Amino acid sequence: MAATNGQPPIKLALPLPFQQDIYTLLRGEDALVVLARGLGLLKIVTNLLHSYDAAGNSLVIVVGAEDQENHSIGEALAEATVMSQSSHARGLKVINTDKASVSTREKLYSEGGIISVTTRILIVDLLSKLLDPETVTGMVFLHAEKVSTTSMEAFVARIFRQHNKIGFVKAVSDAPEPLQSGYSPLGTTLRNLFLRKPALYPRFHARVAQSLEGKKKADVVELEIPMTDAMFRIQQAVLECVELCISELRKANSGVDLDDWSVESALHQNFDSKIRRQLDPVWHRVSFRTRQIARDLTTLREILNYLLSYDCISLLKHLDTVRATLSPPPGSTKQNYSPWLLTETAETIFTVAKNRVYSGDRSEATADEISTSLRPVLEEQPKWALLAEILSEIETEAYFNPSGNNPVQTVLVMCNDQRTCRQIKEHLQTMHIKPEADDATNGRAPHEVEQDQSRGSAEWMMRRKLRDYLHWRKNFNKVQSALFDENQKSLADIKNASAASRLNAKGAPSNKRRRTRGGGVMGTNGSRPGTDREAQVALLLDSLRPDEAEKRSTTDDPLIDDLTTATEAQFTLYEPSDQIVVHPYSGDGDDFLLEEVRPTHIIMYSPAADFIRRVEIYKSSHSSRTSLRTYFFYYEKSVEEQTYLTRIRREKEAFTRLITERASLALTIQDSHSTSGATDGDAFLRTINTRIAGGGKLAATAAPPCIVVDMREFRSSLPSLLHGASNIVLPCQLTVADYVLSPTICVERKSVTDLIQSFKNGRLLNQAEAMLQHYQHPFLLIEFEHNKSFTLDPFADLTSLQTLKTPDADSRDLQSKLVLLTISFPRLKIIWSSSPFQTAEIFAELKKGQPEPDPLRAVQIGLSEEGLEGLDEEERTFNMAPQDLLKTVPGINNKNATRLTLETKNVMEVANMTERQLEPLVGKTVGRQVVRFFGRQVWGDEEGDGGEGDGDDG
Repeated sequence: MAATNGQPPIKLALPLPFQQDIYTLLRGEDALVVLARGLGLLKIVTNLLHSYDAAGNSLVIVVGAEDQENHSIGEALAEATVMSQSSHARGLKVINTDKASVSTREKLYSEGGIISVTTRILIVDLLSKLLDPETVTGMVFLHAEKVSTTSMEAFVARIFRQHNKIGFVKAVSDAPEPLQSGYSPLGTTLRNLFLRKPALYPRFHARVAQSLEGKKKADVVELEIPMTDAMFRIQQAVLECVELCISELRKANSGVDLDDWSVESALHQNFDSKIRRQLDPVWHRVSFRTRQIARDLTTLREILNYLLSYDCISLLKHLDTVRATLSPPPGSTKQNYSPWLLTETAETIFTVAKNRVYSGDRSEATADEISTSLRPVLEEQPKWALLAEILSEIETEAYFNPSGNNPVQTVLVMCNDQRTCRQIKEHLQTMHIKPEADDATNGRAPHEVEQDQSRGSAEWMMRRKLRDYLHWRKNFNKVQSALFDENQKSLADIKNASAASRLNAKGAPSNKRRRTRGGGVMGTNGSRPGTDREAQVALLLDSLRPDEAEKRSTTDDPLIDDLTTATEAQFTLYEPSDQIVVHPYSGDGDDFLLEEVRPTHIIMYSPAADFIRRVEIYKSSHSSRTSLRTYFFYYEKSVEEQTYLTRIRREKEAFTRLITERASLALTIQDSHSTSGATDGDAFLRTINTRIAGGGKLAATAAPPCIVVDMREFRSSLPSLLHGASNIVLPCQLTVADYVLSPTICVERKSVTDLIQSFKNGRLLNQAEAMLQHYQHPFLLIEFEHNKSFTLDPFADLTSLQTLKTPDADSRDLQSKLVLLTISFPRLKIIWSSSPFQTAEIFAELKKGQPEPDPLRAVQIGLSEEGLEGLDEEERTFNMAPQDLLKTVPGINNKNATRLTLETKNVMEVANMTERQLEPLVGKTVGRQVVRFFGRQVWGDEEGDGGEGDGDDG
């Protein structure tokens, strides 16, 4: 392609040699590129797309892009178009919603250019020929690590390669860890994308290291911060609880692969999902305790995150909610408790966390000492003081050593999430606000006060947070008390009922004094012990009331004032040298953040390996950024440090395995005639019709089997598997059923969760009635997920019919509801499938010897009465309840019930008909039986014939 206009700016946009190598590789041939995180993958993809956009006369589809990536690529392409002054470039077009009409999508495809489409919309457009695959120049797949055999991305690649042999396919990924699971994961990914060449670029790649470790190497200062004694004790206690949970899982699940179940692995976000994935095949046999422990691991990891990231008050608030959530209601046994809550280490976590906020206890205080029994401690995070010290050092250095080349001194502070950013912003805005001088200097030496004032303190912020926490705790206690009283009332009712039953059976109970659960709440004088506690909290709140200095600081500072009430006079201009930008990590968006902010100092409040690489690329790409310095914070001997090092090690191990697999990778030879894995002979044998009456010659159809699929079903993997089995998949907007296999066979597919919801809202009953109305053989397919337990949960005792007699439908278990469904709709057949793979095989069996469905008629069914024209009289049923009522009338069978349904409006009309009116429909004898059943005289009596007649059929 003539891309001469776009080539120069592309080379300038990729200054590093390894980035140019990757661009040249992708521009020249089809390949899968796996790059380490933070090395600018999105920038390389943007330049690649711009080269095709600037050339013109091309249609390139971007698959798998997220919303943030679409926004970044769109802005970069627009900027590149302006710089290159290309008349052919049109930028990025995005189709990411179902609201985009068919005509709009067809117009965008016809115009060409770079289009980002979601996989669900793209596969429907490809199958319906709204987008002709032969007109597509090529496809670029982002996040190639998500591609699997049953994924939509693999389905799109198969359709594209089946109809387009010359278009290019490029795939990129910056997550190597998912590509190391399973057998030959790299080869499987290449095969799913119809690619042959993999390209691996880890951080230790020679070309990458040469580009980043030259003269422009980034200046990174690592600062180890010791944790406080309380933080270290809480961390050790949480890790002990994690180890206890893992040991309990090992004892209860000895038959599962437990090699990777360790405390180190439990620190990662995907550990609980990995445990669930390993237990999914036997999840129906897993005990409630095991499931509870799997959830507790997530809770313990959240506690570690709060400990290292947020203030002590936020941690205590989170622990209060955790304890209230995990504690079972009164009257429960110890088996219902989370095992780690019953240990001494758990009590250590809650006690030490409370002591970091305030000290003292009501049991230690007398009536005279109640005002001083609770004292605020408000332990600050160690990183806050170091952050203030670094900012003060940067300010001092900028004042005494001003830089002539770069007078703007911008400091960029990077954090893990938005909540940490808000906390740091508030601390930086309020760290120089002090309470009254007497309180600020109470008990401290003058040099300590002067040092604290110079570096800033979080006392003002912590006092405000403690006030908010005490108010929240007061309301929280009220809610807990209300719930406790309700539970106690229900337990008392149960005990009274059981006591009454024992009294009736055995007489009066013995007069023994018993200690009831929950007893002792009321004191001997009838007052609650919590009254003293409430008084202490009230006095503590009074001591934390904002003084005049805090009120003045809050009112005078426009940064602290609420923006919704701020006036124009409260806003002011700040010098560029005063800029401090606090921002969370945002992946590839951090590259654009560095380019826009152009910081002179970067403070990494939380460790992130990918951001360090982004800083290295930023520093190596700009020769003028000589004064850039990066400060790297992490707690010494903490989970934060261990997690950071483990992530780096896992990424290195993943690349090592991929390199080893690439060395022994077999050459994949694609069949030029078929991309679905089936030969021409197999396709011919599948189209032979063996259901010929009389054993005559075998008839072969030229067309492969066809299945009409509802467009909403493309969220699942079943349409991809059906297409892979050499079926023609026709996407349509169906009103009745999800799959139409033949003119008489339809299937409604339900997952277990969807089945439960359909029973609750009654949607399944309407769907079953509609299928019975329009199809002779309706099926309900209950499909379980692949590699998960093939059973309905929970099990129910079906030996008793007490469950079926329950008036409330929601109280019946799922199996009982299925029984009622089969009783209500006898012609509805239920299919059980353990996975989508088995479903594809079941569909192939159902389609044997059946004619192909008509997609136009399948769409029309349910929209109007025209959909009933192709059915026989016996197949045309309307409302099942009136038909069942008619069949209970003496003399009415299936055949004459269908005739009555077609010729009459309702049951009332049948009940009011005379024998003369019924005779042409059901005969004289049956008509007489119907009239007698509804209590009317026969028409012979009305004419004076007398008697009941001779009973002839007439």
